[in-house]
Amino acid sequence: MKLSFSDASIFLILFSVSVLDLFRRTEAVIKLPGNVTVSAVIVFGDSIVDTGNNNNLKTPAKCNFPPYGRDFEGGAATGRFSNGKVPSDILAEELGVKELSPAYLDPTLKPEDLLTGVNFASGGCGYDPLTTRLSAAALSLSDQLQLFKEYIDKLRAIVGEEGKNRIFETSFFLVVVGSNDINNNYFGSRIRRLQYDISTYTDLLVGHASTFLKEIYGLGARRIGVFGAPTLGCLPSTRTVAGGIKRDCAKEYNEAAQLFNSKLSAELDSLNNLPDVRIVYIDIYSPLLDIIQNPNKYGFMNKRVRATLQCIKKAHIEML
Repeated sequence: MKLSFSDASIFLILFSVSVLDLFRRTEAVIKLPGNVTVSAVIVFGDSIVDTGNNNNLKTPAKCNFPPYGRDFEGGAATGRFSNGKVPSDILAEELGVKELSPAYLDPTLKPEDLLTGVNFASGGCGYDPLTTRLSAAALSLSDQLQLFKEYIDKLRAIVGEEGKNRIFETSFFLVVVGSNDINNNYFGSRIRRLQYDISTYTDLLVGHASTFLKEIYGLGARRIGVFGAPTLGCLPSTRTVAGGIKRDCAKEYNEAAQLFNSKLSAELDSLNNLPDVRIVYIDIYSPLLDIIQNPNKYGFMNKRVRATLQCIKKAHIEML
């Protein structure tokens, strides 16, 4: 099952709101102490944080056309799977690094952009290599890792080995992957479902995640944030396909996301035993679920509620 424009738009809007709310509710974390700085934000992942890399790939998974980007500066469709900024942009801005997270494959990328971090994410990517192959020529995590090595060489050529090390010591590395594995691969194509139950499949995903994190650690990443899976069962298409006649959030999908998240969080705790590293699990499931269950708190209104209120208003007018 692939995300429609409606799915992607609603998901990214809710996701971005939840990220902003997470920042606001953890203000002490975002407002760094005076002796702590973030010099660069380096991003790996999928469409949630892709800022335009897929524009430069031979893949149908592109969004460099309207109505994408309609709320972006100038109304431009930049290749972000959103109406505006994506969470990687928001994070870079909130940390005071720069306003936007630049796509590494952007042909207009300048040498000075490398100094404050770049974005390797690609819409369609997954921890499971099969997920990326099913997504029609997206950058796999292995591909992103190779581009990261290329980036390191370019950075070293600009600032030298010591300069590169200083930048990495104060950089924040963000990894956002897993949604495509569960939603599109396991439940969508069902190929992996024929081979694994959800427990063993989430074990497979966490194993791939752990390997990738160890690889970027070996290349110098020391402060790493890893997003868990969001509320996949509440995507519009998921609710249509698996939510029953009332189109409720699909319990099986959400339970799979929660199972993956619990295992991922435990693995990250284990990886924190590596020397001089801080890896943080970022729970995005809970704030997203809160937005869905309590939309009025965030300025949203359920369409059914709105329709009911309109009917009441119309009936009231007719009574006058």
